[in-house]
Amino acid sequence: MPLSEQEQRLLEEMERNLYRNDADFVHAVGGGHGRRPNYRAIVLGVLLAVIGAGALIAGVALQMLIVGILGFAMMFAGVLVAITPGKRGASAPAPEEGAPSTGKTQGQQSAGFMDRLNERWDRRQERGD
Repeated sequence: MPLSEQEQRLLEEMERNLYRNDADFVHAVGGGHGRRPNYRAIVLGVLLAVIGAGALIAGVALQMLIVGILGFAMMFAGVLVAITPGKRGASAPAPEEGAPSTGKTQGQQSAGFMDRLNERWDRRQERGD
């Protein structure tokens, strides 16, 4: 079910506020728009994992514990290298679309936003009952 225009605007406003007020959270969950994957790290990680799997199988076949352990460690390291995001381009700039320039602080703006959401919710509940 597609969102109405009002719901789309509300969602965009919530997203802008999230980027503006909680950039650390956005960075932690990987919400960086425009970031490209590091293909070199992915290829290196996959190669390490494949070589590690081969070493693990060889260690089991030859009954050499140390070779199997090293193979497993290489597989684990390869997966970590492949899935770990790079440091380059880590900070995502907040969207700057038509931010109203009022004399309010950010805390007052977000409180006003939440108040409006609560008022809308109350009106919907009153209409539905």
